[in-house]
This record gives sequence, structure tokens and C-alpha cells, in this order.
Amino acid sequence: MSAQSQNILDDYRIGRLLLKLSLPSFAGMFVMMLYNVVDTIFVGHYVGSLGIAGLSIVFPFQILYMGIGQLIGLGGASLISRLIGADNTPRAERGLGNAVAAVIVLSAVLMITAFADIDFWLRLMGASDTILPYARDYMSIIIIGMFFQTLVMSSNGLIRAEGNAKTPMIAMIIGGGLNILLDPIFIVVLGMGIQGVALATVTSQFISTVYILRYYLSGKSFLKIRVKNLLFEWSILKEIFAIGIASFTRTFATSFSVILVNNILVVYGGDLAVSAYGIIHRIIMFTLLPGITIGQGLQPVLGFNYGAKRFDMAMRAIKLALIAATSICFILFAVIQIIPELIVSVFTSDSELIELTAHAARVVFSVLYLLGFIMVGSLIFQAIGKAGKSFLTAVARPVLFLIPLLFILPRFFQLEGIWIAFPIANVLTFILTLSLLIPQLKELKKKDLFIKEQAWKTTQQDYPVC
Repeated sequence: MSAQSQNILDDYRIGRLLLKLSLPSFAGMFVMMLYNVVDTIFVGHYVGSLGIAGLSIVFPFQILYMGIGQLIGLGGASLISRLIGADNTPRAERGLGNAVAAVIVLSAVLMITAFADIDFWLRLMGASDTILPYARDYMSIIIIGMFFQTLVMSSNGLIRAEGNAKTPMIAMIIGGGLNILLDPIFIVVLGMGIQGVALATVTSQFISTVYILRYYLSGKSFLKIRVKNLLFEWSILKEIFAIGIASFTRTFATSFSVILVNNILVVYGGDLAVSAYGIIHRIIMFTLLPGITIGQGLQPVLGFNYGAKRFDMAMRAIKLALIAATSICFILFAVIQIIPELIVSVFTSDSELIELTAHAARVVFSVLYLLGFIMVGSLIFQAIGKAGKSFLTAVARPVLFLIPLLFILPRFFQLEGIWIAFPIANVLTFILTLSLLIPQLKELKKKDLFIKEQAWKTTQQDYPVC
């Protein structure tokens, strides 16, 4: 029996398959993001607003590690799912081995670079004299766990590429759930403050890594990690990086934009504004969740059907994913616009910080309903191996739009200019994504018609009309 017929992705029930792959991804990422929120809640109530600011300063560095995980995880996943769809399992396993080796090397290099001079990087990321001690205490520990987080994040994408969404979900739930349980122990009981938050995170990430390794070493995976496949092969790495570089560049640009925002906020709003942005960014993570998880569920389905030349199924998958992501984002938009104060008060009891953050939230999320389409749209191009369009849609929001707006708008509108830069960037990114997606859908439709015409001609030759 061929690998294709054995694989879970070989299913014509596209809606059911999308749900089956997206829900575990959503559950796992929800718990992972929840622990970031819980970290911020404990720091806000037991350390104070400067502690939240310290988390906000270090966050760009954490985003950079996520970028490496996405670079390898999404790039490798796109390659692997298409190879499985084309019934080329040996080549898919070669891609898996190269991806694992690459993420180990890259994350180790970044960890060593960060350890070289922690204060330098924290100053670069916008730490003021009052915030620096909190940021240093957190980053000096969190660096150790970033290696594990990167390995887990990339592995999650690689495992989903073979049609298994359950294992990544469990890995993320184990890590996020353990972190949430350890926070009160390290912060409240042991009185470790912001260092306790970092230690809880590192411990949970290590356990998640052990679970992922156990999955591969137990022989339960569809694709196997073989020692010979860990040796780098340029043709495979080139394709992984060609697709994954879009996500990495977007993440790197997001990291840079966070650094830029933190530095500008110190000038126009002070430490309190940096704390407000720390809370806003935690909320942003949740608002991106529908688009990210539905896109992650879509990627193996779309990649498989595209590789198998089932273009009608590919188009159906795209349509369902876009509708689902947009619908959920409309609901989140309504909630944030109606009760921002209630949401912000979960993180802090500081009335001044609540008032500032609630106002910022209403502005920043004023076009939240577009984010689902934007996130899914970008992942569509990754899934079908369109490196150029994938790169453009991935970097458009942070590089082409958000960063230039952050340089321009505060000069005219001060602190308010920082907040309004976000919705403007989202609108422009939506327009760009839509303009690229429409021709791509027309191309898929054209290919589908060609395949059906060829099938009809073959049928006529086999069964000629008498």
C-alpha cells in the first residue's frame, strides 16, 4: 500500500479534515499562549508594572526564537506535506532529518550570541534604567529554555505535516499547563519574583521537548528520524529556507517592530506606556490565534491536495479556512471593543494602567476582523510552495507598513500615533493579500479544469462512443 493511501490527509471530507487538524492546534496553542498571559498576570500582581515592562522588553528576543522555529517548522512542513502527497516518503524523511538538524544548529548559535552580553541586548530592545534589572533577571534564565522552545515549535509543524495534529497539541498542553501550575509555586510560595516566571517557563519547555523526542523515538511517527538524514543536503535546505524564510522574516520584523515600539513608547509615554504595550501584546497573541491555528490546519491539507493535483479539494479547503478564521475574528473584535477595561483588569489593578491600556486596545484592535484573512492568506502561499508571494505577504505588515508608520505617525500624533499605526498596517496588508490571492485562486481553478478535461479525454479513449 502506498504512503499516500495510508496517510490521514488522503480524505475528501475537507471540512471534517480541517476541523480535525485545526482544533488540536487551537487547543495546544491556546494553552501555550495562556501561560504567557498567566505569567503576565502573576508579574502584574506580585511584581508590579515594571515587571510587566521587563517581560515586554525581553519579548522581542523570544519572538526571534519563535521565528527560527517557524523558519524550519513551516518551511519543512510545506515540503514534507507536498512530498507525502506525491507519494515520496523517503524524500520526506530526508526533509525531516535536515529540518531537525538545522533547528538545533541555529538555536544554539542564537543562544550563545545572547549570553555574550545580555545588558547590551536589553538596552537595544529599549530597557530604561528602571526596567533593566527586571528584564535582566528574566532574560538570564529564559535564554536557556529558548533552545527547547524552538525545537518544540519546529517539531510541531513537522509533525502536523504528516497529518498528526494530536501530538503537537499534547506537547503544547503539557508545556503550557505545567508552566501555569509552576507559576504560583515559584513566584508566590518560593518568592522568586520575575525569576520564578522564567524558571517555570524553562522547566515546562524542557518537559515538552522530552515528549516530542519520545514520539519520534517510539516509532509511532509516520516519518522516521534517521541518522543519515541529519546530514545537510543543500537542495532540501534551500527549499525549506525558501518557504520558511517568509515566516522568519515576518517574525524578525515583528521582533524589530516590538523593539521599535518599546523605544518610542519610552519617549512618548514613559515606563507606564511600555507596561501597557506589554499587556496589549499578550492580547494580540490571542487575536492571532484563529488565523494561525486554522492556517496550520489548512497547510498540510492544502499541501497534500496540491501535491496530489486535487485542485478542487485545495480550493474548497482555502474557502472554508478563510470563512472560519474571519468569523471568529469578528467575534473577538466585538468582545474587545465592548469590554476592554474588564480584559485589562485581569492583568493589573493599577487604575492608571488600566485606563491607558483599555483605550489603546480599542484603537489597536479596531480592524481586528481582518486578521483571520491576513494570517490564513499568507499561509496559503506557503502551503503550495509559492515562495515569492509567501515572503511578500509575510513581511508586508511589519516591514512595508507597520515599521514606516511607527517612524512617521508619532511625530504628528505622539503616543496616539503609535496605537493607530497598527490598524492602518492591518488594512494595507489585507488589501495586498487579497490582491495576490485572487489571481492564485484563478490559477488553481484553471489547473482543476485542465485536470478534469484530461480525465474526460482519457475516459473517452477508454470507452469510445459506438
